[in-house]
Amino acid sequence: LLDRADKYDARDVERLQQDDQWVESFLVWRHDVVDDTLKMIDESLQWRKEYTVNDLTESALPRCLFESGALFLHGYDKEGYKLFWFRVKHHVKDPKQQLEKKKLVAFWLEHYAKRDHGKPLTVVFDMSETGISHIDLDFVRFIVNCFTDYYPNFLTKIVIFEMPWIMNAAFKIVKGWLGPDAISMLKFTNKSDVHEYISAEYLPPHMGGTDSFKYSYPPLVDDDFQTPLCENGPIASEDEHESKEEIEADTKEPGELSEEPNPNQKKMNSVEQISKSEETDKTEIKPKNAKKALTTFKGPLLHISPAEELHFGSKESGEKKCLIVLTNVTKNIVAFKVRTTAPEKYRVKPSNSSCEPGASLDIVVSLHGGFAASLQDRFLIMAAEMDQSTAAGVPELTQFWKEVPRTKVMEHRLRCHVVESSKPSSLTLKESTFNIPAKPNEDLHVQLTRLLQINKRLQEQIDRCLWFQQLSLVLSLLSVTVVAFCFYLAYVQRS
Repeated sequence: LLDRADKYDARDVERLQQDDQWVESFLVWRHDVVDDTLKMIDESLQWRKEYTVNDLTESALPRCLFESGALFLHGYDKEGYKLFWFRVKHHVKDPKQQLEKKKLVAFWLEHYAKRDHGKPLTVVFDMSETGISHIDLDFVRFIVNCFTDYYPNFLTKIVIFEMPWIMNAAFKIVKGWLGPDAISMLKFTNKSDVHEYISAEYLPPHMGGTDSFKYSYPPLVDDDFQTPLCENGPIASEDEHESKEEIEADTKEPGELSEEPNPNQKKMNSVEQISKSEETDKTEIKPKNAKKALTTFKGPLLHISPAEELHFGSKESGEKKCLIVLTNVTKNIVAFKVRTTAPEKYRVKPSNSSCEPGASLDIVVSLHGGFAASLQDRFLIMAAEMDQSTAAGVPELTQFWKEVPRTKVMEHRLRCHVVESSKPSSLTLKESTFNIPAKPNEDLHVQLTRLLQINKRLQEQIDRCLWFQQLSLVLSLLSVTVVAFCFYLAYVQRS
C-alpha cells in the first residue's frame, strides 16, 4: 500500500502507520482475510483523497444542504448506538448537487468517527411521505458503500421505516449491492414494530414516538449536548444561561441540588452545580480505595481516565458513583467543565473548575434520587488553556468560557455502561474494590476484539477436531462391521 502513497492523503497514510485500532477494524470487517482487507484499505484511502474527507468542514459545503434537514445525527437506539437519519422526503434528486450531497454524507460520518472514536452507529431511512420522485438509487448506493467499503465495522443496522410498496423493486436492487452480512442488518419497520429498535424518546411523533426534536440550522445540531460546529464559539444564549446557573450555584449550600432543571435546556443544560466551598472540600470526595482506570484518553490538554465509559451498576447492584480522573499535561492552568445529556439524573463535583499544571483532579459523578444510569446517557468534558496571569475563580471562569475561541477548546465524550454484576470492572466507588495496574499502551476495546478473534479461531479448530473425531469413529465402526460380516460369511461357508 505504501508504494502507492501518491494516491492517498498523507494524513491517512500516517494514521494507517500509527493507528492499530483503525487497521484492526478493517481486518475484523473483512473476517481476517488479508487480501480483502488490503483491497478495502486501498479503496477507502483513495476514496478519502477523492472526496477530500480530511478537509471537509461546515463552511466547505453549501448552506442549503444543511438547511434541508435530509441528513443529521440525533438520538440513540436501544443498544446505545447513535442514530444517523436520512429523511428521504427532503431529498431532491439534482445531478448538479450530487457530489456536494455525497460530501455531506462523508462530512457527517467523518465528524462522528473522530468525535466518538469510531463507535458504530445505526442508519435510519425515514421513508414516510415519500414516492417515486424521491428515489435516487445512486445516492442510496453511495450511502451503502460508505459503510461497506470505506468505514469499516461502523454499521450496526439499517432501519427502514414505512417503505412504500412502489419502492420494493428499487430495494431489491439495493440488496444486490449488499453482502450477506449487510443484508442481515436491514430492518424493515412501521409504527407497530419500530419500537423494537428505537425507544419512543428518540422517535418523532409521526413514527409513534414522543421526541419533540426538530432539526434546524444554524446551529448545526450534531449531538445531544447541542454543541454547534460553528467556528465562532458557543451560541450566546447558551453562555448566558450557564452564567446565570453558575451565579445561582454560588449561593447554594455545598450539598444542595437543583430540583428543577430548565425545561428549555433539556438537552443542552450543563451539570454545573458547584460552589467555591464544594471546590475546597473536593479532597474529601475522593474515595480511599477507588479502582484505577484500565484505559486513559491522552488529549492535548488533559489525560482523562477512564477513556470511553463510566460504569454504573443497575438498581439491584446499587452502584451509584463513578470517578473521572483529569491530569493536566500542559504548563498552564487548564479550565474545564462537564456536561451531561441527563442533568436531572447526575450530580458532578466539581463540574466547572480548573486544574493546575501537572496536577491531577478527581471528579465524582453520582446518581441521585431513584434514577438509574442508561446506555443513552452521555458526558462531555470541555477543556481550554488559561493564561498564567488569569485567576481561576468562578467569575473568571465564567468570563473565560464566554471569550475562549471554539478552536482552542478540547472536547471528550464519555458513554455510560450499566453493570449488572455487583463487582463492576470499571472505575466505580466501592470500598471492597482493589487497585488494578493500568495498561497505558493497551486499549480495552482492542484487547476485547483480539480475544474475540482468538476465541473464534479456537472454536473453529475445536469444531474441526470434533468433525474429524466423529468421522474417525464412523469409519472405525464401519471397519468393525465389515470385519465382523466377513467372519460371519466365512463361518457360514464352513458350516
